[in-house]
Amino acid sequence: MNVVDSSGWLEYFAEGPNAGHFAAAVTATDELVVPTVTLYEVFKVVLREASENAALQAVAALARGTVADLTPGLALAAAKLSLQHTLPMADAIILATAQAHGATLWTQDAHFQGIGGVRYFQRG
Repeated sequence: MNVVDSSGWLEYFAEGPNAGHFAAAVTATDELVVPTVTLYEVFKVVLREASENAALQAVAALARGTVADLTPGLALAAAKLSLQHTLPMADAIILATAQAHGATLWTQDAHFQGIGGVRYFQRG
């Protein structure tokens, strides 16, 4: 299973230098878990930088995977991870979602560097 964090999705959509690193995880939709907070973050950025239509298309691409809701148990696990790794709330929720699903977290967000179960790619 795979979780791609918001930075990975945005890099993929923008066809940035690291887009190729995320392509395998993004396109294997049967193995893809998408935290609801990732829907929020990607929609917000694409809406701000492009258009509502582009943002809706981006969210439709994310929704091809299995969307994972934020449950009370996941929220508590995220709070613990936030304290353990000094992560912002959204990043902690994304990591907790990956861990709850036994998934690898794909990212280029330096907050995650060195955490087990994370495939980190330095921004290009």
